[in-house]
Amino acid sequence: MNNKLLGCAVAAVCVLVLGWVAIERFAEPRTISVDGECLTSVPKDRTAITLRVSVTDKSAAKSMKIASAKVAEMNAFLKTLDVKVQTSEFNSYEKSEWNHTKQKSEFVGIETTIALDVSANDIDTIETVLNKFAGAEDVFVTNLRMFTSAETMKPVLESCLGTAVENARDRANGLAAGVGKRAGKLLAVSYSNGGAYTAPTANFRLAKAEMMTMDAGAGYAGGAITGKDTDVSVRVSAIFEIK
Repeated sequence: MNNKLLGCAVAAVCVLVLGWVAIERFAEPRTISVDGECLTSVPKDRTAITLRVSVTDKSAAKSMKIASAKVAEMNAFLKTLDVKVQTSEFNSYEKSEWNHTKQKSEFVGIETTIALDVSANDIDTIETVLNKFAGAEDVFVTNLRMFTSAETMKPVLESCLGTAVENARDRANGLAAGVGKRAGKLLAVSYSNGGAYTAPTANFRLAKAEMMTMDAGAGYAGGAITGKDTDVSVRVSAIFEIK
């Protein structure tokens, strides 16, 4: 009888031990959550300007026809240059103006606005565009700016993302070391990043003089357009297994 009881007790202990091993095997791993950052910069490699055509006429069809014809002429010229062109606006709407004598708003016509963003690697090319269209009837030249192209930005962001993850791992290792552990497998990660900042200006000559000064190695010359590198920041939130 005692042998049977002893056998049952041993069997029960074995079941408990095997059960505990199974629980340990399939239990959720202990984890640690940390943030990581990367801060760097990348040169601005393109200059851009916006060409905006605005035509107002009593007839909607005529307004759109005249505006479209002007844009077609502009595109024909721009195709002769090494530029990228993108239509950034196409609106047609009723335009009204306030009549101070009659103290009421009066219909002026249908205004059609079409805007083209034109960019180039060389600021001299943008100067050619400016000289061609500045002062032309119904054409407005605005928003001169410098920016970092997506092609240049992409590898910098990818590299910075890897640096941010490594920064997060270093932090996780530092925290885990306090209890004699270390960061293991990366279980999850999410990230956010900053983009390019562009500074508009209407002072083209000052902008060009500034760029020439920087090209000569004299540093920042001041002015309305900035040749300063684009700041890039990447922040990740990572979860590591603790070993």
